[in-house]
Amino acid sequence: MQKTALTINGSKGKPITLDITYTRNEMEKPIVIFCHGFKGFKDWGHFNLIAETFAQNDFVFIKPNFSYNGTTTEQPTDFTDLEAFGNNNFSIELDDLGLVLDYLEANAVIFEGNNRQIYLMGHSRGGGTVILKANEDKRVKKLVTWASVKDANDFFAGLDLEKWKNEGVIYTFNSRTMQNMPLYYQLYKNYNTHKERLDIPNASAKIIIPWLILHGGNDTSVPYTAGQQLHHWNSGSKWVLIENADHTFGGKHPWHENQLPNDSKTAVEETIHFLKKG
Repeated sequence: MQKTALTINGSKGKPITLDITYTRNEMEKPIVIFCHGFKGFKDWGHFNLIAETFAQNDFVFIKPNFSYNGTTTEQPTDFTDLEAFGNNNFSIELDDLGLVLDYLEANAVIFEGNNRQIYLMGHSRGGGTVILKANEDKRVKKLVTWASVKDANDFFAGLDLEKWKNEGVIYTFNSRTMQNMPLYYQLYKNYNTHKERLDIPNASAKIIIPWLILHGGNDTSVPYTAGQQLHHWNSGSKWVLIENADHTFGGKHPWHENQLPNDSKTAVEETIHFLKKG
């Protein structure tokens, strides 16, 4: 098994770090791009084990860090650039993903990847990102969402928008790192400026490629009803509920085991079967 780490230019001047995991066997393989969610990063928890499992099943598995996710190339697993985190928005992540697609379209052969078989996979807010990208980019041939959000506008529910506008910043507490992480008002402005492009319900209804919607029944971060709603908007999608799974399918950070938690193993098996047969 091979793992290649590299950086490419991001959409707003900061680099995108990514890793590519695959088994070199002189066989052309489908490419899976996995997008992390809010307060996430490519090496979170058990994500590397997930990548290895896909590689063992003859996929090229790509994990990018969005350029403004708050990590850096020097410290890819720590939120050391909170200014970048605060200035992140949905458009930056979509544009970053487009640049990753550009890179793979041009360089897939280096990693034995088939650039005509590019699949997107996203967790949580990353699920919303891949839904939007799959709708706007015809290079995407299959779609998988794990515990996905259903509407970017839900992110702003319950917030005091007037106070946020006046003060310019609100803070979200990260209970794992004990950090108060800034969110600048530009996030809301970006959403309103690009509402049509960032309309997940509308994009969901337009998806015509094979789409697996997978959710945990005990998800307290994004309730499984969000997945049901996505499936309702797109009846051609495949809906899978893992009854007792939480938001991360049993994973946590750091993850010290050398095997996947049971719910993640089930999610991976469902996803690999879908991508090979769906």
